[in-house]
Amino acid sequence: MLTFKELYEAYAADVYRFSLWLAGSRFTAEDITSETFVRAWAYPNQLRTETLKAFLFTIARNLYLDRQRKRKREVDLQDFYPDPALQPETMAEYQLEILRLQQFLQTLPEIDRAAFVLRVQHELPYAEISRVLGISLANTKVKIHRVRKKILAAWIKKETE
Repeated sequence: MLTFKELYEAYAADVYRFSLWLAGSRFTAEDITSETFVRAWAYPNQLRTETLKAFLFTIARNLYLDRQRKRKREVDLQDFYPDPALQPETMAEYQLEILRLQQFLQTLPEIDRAAFVLRVQHELPYAEISRVLGISLANTKVKIHRVRKKILAAWIKKETE
């Protein structure tokens, strides 16, 4: 009767190579090899093939097939999952940009500022904004368009400085 150490030393390299060819992964082959010897040692009376080596290969193959069946139900995870929350530095940049926008809007006439805020912040239709401000629909559209152009020009100027 072989000891576990003798069994492992005699057949581990062969079982590992066989597992590596099946799995294609060094880590998986190592897992299959170690599990093969644990199972062979745990159930020594279940030798069903003519040689011990064939018995070990049978265990290794069955372990590989079990892994494959289980793997079909698994989904690979990504290596990197970005945090959906904004990073502190990004949050600070956004807050700074909002503050700059608010300061810029304060330089505009109140009616232009109100038209822009109602459209952008509150998403009101142009017709409703014109009723709120008491100006024509065309004038509302022009005011909002001009504010957008001024904001764009100010941001382009800031970027080129």
